[in-house]
Amino acid sequence: MRNFAWALIALLGLVLASCGQQEVKRRAKAKHVIMIGIDGWASKSMAQADMPTVKGKLMAEGSYTLEKRSVLPSASAINWASNFMGVGTESHGYTTWGSKVPEIPSSVTNAHGIFPTIFSILKEQQPESKTAAIFDWDGIKYVIDTLAVDHVMQRDHAGYGKEFGEDCGDPLDYVKEAVQVIKEEKPTLFAVYFGGLDETGHTYGWYTEKYYAFETILDECIAQLIEATKEAGIYDDTIFVLTADHGGIDKGHGGITLEEMLSPFIAYGKGIRQGFQMTDAMMQYDVAATVAYILGLETPQAWVGRPMTSIFEDQNN
Repeated sequence: MRNFAWALIALLGLVLASCGQQEVKRRAKAKHVIMIGIDGWASKSMAQADMPTVKGKLMAEGSYTLEKRSVLPSASAINWASNFMGVGTESHGYTTWGSKVPEIPSSVTNAHGIFPTIFSILKEQQPESKTAAIFDWDGIKYVIDTLAVDHVMQRDHAGYGKEFGEDCGDPLDYVKEAVQVIKEEKPTLFAVYFGGLDETGHTYGWYTEKYYAFETILDECIAQLIEATKEAGIYDDTIFVLTADHGGIDKGHGGITLEEMLSPFIAYGKGIRQGFQMTDAMMQYDVAATVAYILGLETPQAWVGRPMTSIFEDQNN
């Protein structure tokens, strides 16, 4: 009788565990996330930006804030680390614009020896998921955990020549590869990073004619990514997340002005509230937590980011 009771308890435990796993899956808001990262995309620029897809569709029919704050310092590797790792500088340990390894030892590391990223927790909890990343600045590969990404594509700056600056990558060229990944692989999580806007800011200045022209080119790239999900048949189960690392002032960034610290966050797609301007405070590390929430993932104890639940139509589920 005692053995039967223990067997019954064990069976009940398995059933409850199974129900818990199913509950995690039920919490997922969408099966696919296209995470679009734009380096140096300043919130201040949006007032004059000619971006019909972003402003006329994603913001008008999605949720957004122009008040997302960077962690400090307001520089690239630091904030992309926070964007993917769900914590601030003091926890992930990346402290300079071009950090390749943490200057301060990370507070925790995963099996790959890196602070847990959105990619690594996705692979741990949903091993069958498909992941991909494409970027034209090699600094990104040090903060995403490439061992947790199935398809990694690093592209060198193609160059616009003197029109935009020698180091500015041509997004219209390599976004074609991103489109193919969406159509062929239908990834669960796909990070598409554009570095040229930041390069344009450094070369010609933020809020200049060339800076705004580059934003318009990026807008066309984003339109192509959206169209690709439609052609792949996953548009209705996809959420697009647009984010950035920092803004800029004059020809630089890294300081403590709001022009340098504020950048857009936009969510658009399945179950996202339409035309909703967020009023909740948002930090860079909340991006990773929001993506985890979309995909039904449990976040690590070390993460401090929290999901921006107000952007969803069904905020209570």
